[in-house]
Amino acid sequence: MVRAIAALVGAAFVFVLALALFGTVSDRIKNPPAETAAEFVQGRIEATTGSHLLNAGLSSDGVLGKYDRRQLQRGFQVYKEVCSACHSIRLVAFRDLAQIGYTAPEVKAIANQWQIEQPAPNPDTGEASTRKNIPSDHFPLVFANDIAARAANNNAVPPDLSDMTKARHGGANYVYSLVAHGYVKQPTDLVKEFPDIATPKGLYYNQYFANLNIAMPPPLKSDGQVQYADGTRPTVDQMAKDVAAFLSWTAEPNLEARHAAGLAAVIFLMIFCFLAWGAYQNVWRDLKH
Repeated sequence: MVRAIAALVGAAFVFVLALALFGTVSDRIKNPPAETAAEFVQGRIEATTGSHLLNAGLSSDGVLGKYDRRQLQRGFQVYKEVCSACHSIRLVAFRDLAQIGYTAPEVKAIANQWQIEQPAPNPDTGEASTRKNIPSDHFPLVFANDIAARAANNNAVPPDLSDMTKARHGGANYVYSLVAHGYVKQPTDLVKEFPDIATPKGLYYNQYFANLNIAMPPPLKSDGQVQYADGTRPTVDQMAKDVAAFLSWTAEPNLEARHAAGLAAVIFLMIFCFLAWGAYQNVWRDLKH
């Protein structure tokens, strides 16, 4: 009798939960949440400009992706000659460049010749001073603080690029799209429909930037801006792909190890399942018959 009552109570409880779930789902289908003003404007902007992210087609894409060391070195060259004037990569150490194919002497030379030196107080006077970089140092900050950064960049603070491909939706594709194909003439129809997004003086229209108006001028202005040491033709598109690949590596230098560990885990689980199935067949073979 007690078991029957408990079963009825349990069944009633499950029924009430199912009824509530059905009511919630049904109400969400019949009355979907209203679209916010920001979502409406962004949707209209994307429909008007066609600003869906482009695919950079990097070798690191996919579950088994691997970095192209030559491309990473080209990307570092683009960062060094173009991006490093404003953007830091403070989470990366000079010695980390060995992971993308640079030798120890090359890493030492890059650190020693880097245009910004490490802050180091004078040991005798305690006054502010600097010293040459060494391989164990992280890349120094471009600006000492946000005030200095704003003063040099039209009141905008250039973001650190160490984790940029992790911080932005689309990752490397976002960087590639924004740098190579984002700077276009602002559509007049778009301005007529949304007057508030007209590009003000001192900013630049970029169809892949969040609010369409960005403080950074086009960093890659023309083909040949960077002369690659390996002879690759330095088109704007190629340079954008290469720097996007490099920033993918700065954000996730252990990507290849993670992919290898994941593949090994999948293979192990497949073998384990096969062995478990074989053991099951062997143990229960006589009982089945």
